[in-house]
Amino acid sequence: MKWRTIGILAGFAAAGVGTALWLGRPEPIPVEVVEVGRGTVAETVTNTRAGTVKACQRAKLAPPAGGQIAKLPVKKGDRVEAGQVLLELWNDDIRAQLAVTERDAAAARARREEACVSAKVARRESNRLGALVERKLVSTELAERAEGEADAREAACRAAAEQVRVSESRIDAARATLERTLLRAPFAGTVAEINGEIGEFVTPSPVGIPTPPAVDVVDTSCIYITAPIDEVDAPRVREGMPARVTLDAFRDRSFKAHVRRVAPYVIDTEKQARTVEVEAEIDELGDALLLPGYSADVEVILAERADVLRVPTRALIEGKRVYVLEDGTVRSRDVTTGIGNWEYTEVTAGIDAGARVVVSIDREGLADGVPAVAR
Repeated sequence: MKWRTIGILAGFAAAGVGTALWLGRPEPIPVEVVEVGRGTVAETVTNTRAGTVKACQRAKLAPPAGGQIAKLPVKKGDRVEAGQVLLELWNDDIRAQLAVTERDAAAARARREEACVSAKVARRESNRLGALVERKLVSTELAERAEGEADAREAACRAAAEQVRVSESRIDAARATLERTLLRAPFAGTVAEINGEIGEFVTPSPVGIPTPPAVDVVDTSCIYITAPIDEVDAPRVREGMPARVTLDAFRDRSFKAHVRRVAPYVIDTEKQARTVEVEAEIDELGDALLLPGYSADVEVILAERADVLRVPTRALIEGKRVYVLEDGTVRSRDVTTGIGNWEYTEVTAGIDAGARVVVSIDREGLADGVPAVAR
């Protein structure tokens, strides 16, 4: 009886110890896992600060001369053609001067015609008298006088012709002065902004002091993105390399692009950080309308490999280890990596497809051998 009691008590003690151990076991850490699979991995470089969508052609225009706005034949949003008048200053005085110059030129052409006709008549008379001298019907003195008169009339004809050229040059000068009162579109595009109303005065910008443009014209038929790349990455970027462009305005889309230019100099220095400007042109916009001024990011693709084993880059620990969730326990695995970017990194050894890697590696208490559960 005594031994039976002891056995029962020992059983209760063992059960108590087991229960205590069960109740005292550590709680599994909830972790986020991703299954390792195959896919495409690219090695890329990205801009250090947000890039900007720009138009290939954009002109912030102002008349070269000051004056009062007389005509504004366009408004914001209008489509304009190259050479179209966008703004006209008051220029009645210049137009009147041009009309006077044109009339002077007409008068000069008439005087030239008169002088040249007289020269032809005098030359014919000189030739006639020269023939009569040979037949000894008139005196030599008379023939010589006629020849001198013909030479003088021809010189007057040439002088009148030069005077016509002077008058035409004055017309060109007057037209150039008139043109300074007209603001024309340098290329086909869209009027983005107008600063001024009819009757207001505009003045050219002082040297070195930027002022708002009278008319801003943008050609949105050609769009590109400019973005700063860190000087460390810039030597690996070349014109023609493929790229991807993402924009805040189109969060759910990315656009295939290519590098169209790499600046041959450092464009910015800030707190010892130096950047080089890279320009990317989108290959296919589709139905997207990109407006100049949008923020954009450019991801230049340096190398790309398809159908390789890959893990999310955020799962890597110091670039050489990952945590794998196996049978409710976290296990550390050393891996060998290849190319990668901010999203995926190629794995060449150390892990197999189908393994569940932990991507929430900053979880408190996460370590090799701790219990965990996928959430």
